[in-house]
Parts: sequence; structure tokens; C-alpha cells
Amino acid sequence: MRIGVYPGTFDPITRGHTDIVARSLRLFDRLIVAVAPNPRKEPLLSIADRVELAKIATKEFANVEVESFNGLLVEYVRERGAHAIIRGLRALSDFEHEFQMALLNRKIDEQLETVFFMPSEEYSYLTSSIVKELAMFGGPLEDFVHPEVADKLRQCYRQETS
Repeated sequence: MRIGVYPGTFDPITRGHTDIVARSLRLFDRLIVAVAPNPRKEPLLSIADRVELAKIATKEFANVEVESFNGLLVEYVRERGAHAIIRGLRALSDFEHEFQMALLNRKIDEQLETVFFMPSEEYSYLTSSIVKELAMFGGPLEDFVHPEVADKLRQCYRQETS
């Protein structure tokens, strides 16, 4: 069984992320969406909310599991018996950072591969930051995130402005 790990902050998970999930399942028998805290970012949503929303957004995929992790990604991937790290590349600007991380991970574990997926053209510009900004200003969200993710974002921004 080929297992991939798709790590990310997923603050929030977008349709671009779920597009990468669908594409990954063409190559992997099972996919773990690994929700991570990111010390360089201040997330809007708690890690528990991000895990729950990722479960909702990926519920149509029977062979996907969602969980949080802490620590070194390479160790987590090994612990889970996975074969590859999945990363999405939206634009050339993503490539440099992702390339460096893939090389670092390979240096730590030469057996570990990183597989890059390009999202569908319709999601190539989409980021969690853009979605949060749309939500902050009351913009339309359903084309960009699952309806329950949209509801949660609206709730968060209503509380912040109250």
C-alpha cells in the first residue's frame, strides 16, 4: 500500500487543498492530511478546528485520514509508514521554498520522496490568506472553501468585529 502525507497549516483548508488531495489519490492508496502548527504563523483557527474542518472537507474520500502532528515532518512520515510527502505548487514563487524543504527532508532521510502537484488552473491563485481576507470583508466564500469552512470563517470574523 502506497501512503502519502500531505502536511500543511490548512488555516483554513481550501478547495485548492482538496484538489491536491484528489490528485494525490491517483498515485497513492491512502493519504494522510497532516495538520501542523506553524511557529512562523499565527493561525486564525485552532488546530482542533483545522483538523475538524479538514475532515469535513475531505469526507468524500474514503481513503483519506486527517490528524494533527507536532515535531519534525520526516519523523512523522516515518512513524506513519508513509512513502512520500505531498506538496502543492501554485506558482513559481512557491517553488524555491518547497525545493529547499524537499532537499532538506531528503538529506535527513534519503528514502523519503517529495511529490509535487500543481492544482487545477481554477485554483492556481488560491491561498488560505486570500480566503481569510475575503471572509474578513464579508466576501463570497463557497467557490473557494467547503460550505462548513465558510460558515466557520464567517463566525470567526463576526466574533472579532463584535
